[in-house]
Amino acid sequence: MSSSPFPEADLGADARIGDARNLDSILRIPVLMQVVLGSATMPVANLMKLGRGAVVPLDHRVGEPVDVMVNGRVIARGEIVIVEEDNSRFGVSLTEVVGPSADDANS
Repeated sequence: MSSSPFPEADLGADARIGDARNLDSILRIPVLMQVVLGSATMPVANLMKLGRGAVVPLDHRVGEPVDVMVNGRVIARGEIVIVEEDNSRFGVSLTEVVGPSADDANS
């Protein structure tokens, strides 16, 4: 006889193994991660004039934190860093992890 007032809550080792398999499946789900360096707004006419070598000014300044987004939601902020000595690859060093917003709690 189970000692729990909710017999379904006392599932034992088999449930833990099942939970581990479910968690493993969840942890393998791919998500889209983006690091947003900045954004710009311009009329379509200016967009059509862009070509190779064009420079589009962004709303972020050098040294300002960048947003790290997962599936369209900001989850962290960080700084751009050089990953390789030859300056060919960049990464982001997280400086702040953003908690869920009030909108997320209501979804």
